[in-house]
Amino acid sequence: MDVVVLIGRILFALLFLGSGVAHITQRQMMTGYAASKKVPAAGVVVLASGVLIVVGALMVAVGVWPDLGALLLAAFLVPTAFLMHGFWAETDATARMTEQTHFLKDIALAGAALVMFGLFAQLGDDLGLVVLGPLFELP
Repeated sequence: MDVVVLIGRILFALLFLGSGVAHITQRQMMTGYAASKKVPAAGVVVLASGVLIVVGALMVAVGVWPDLGALLLAAFLVPTAFLMHGFWAETDATARMTEQTHFLKDIALAGAALVMFGLFAQLGDDLGLVVLGPLFELP
């Protein structure tokens, strides 16, 4: 079971690692997109969110306080869903559908990250194959 969970953690983290690296290496393009969505201080937010999701993803994948890493990812995903993918404001049907898909994807990933947080915090070192066990402890 430990190996299956490790593989799942790595696969989950890959999406965020790629996205976080893109936030950092393609910062100018992403800043323009964030600014078009009216994100305040878009340049700072893009860089900070890139670092946040890379750190969170590495924590989950490597198993260094993976509960905190999962919580960081959820903390990124929920505001991103609302700030970047406000499908309710789109007038074009295709754009609305695209934004709704991205919104729901972010919310679903946030849910998965929260499940991971809960499992890590509750099961602790019993989950296995972590470098540093969970930082939080749930009853």
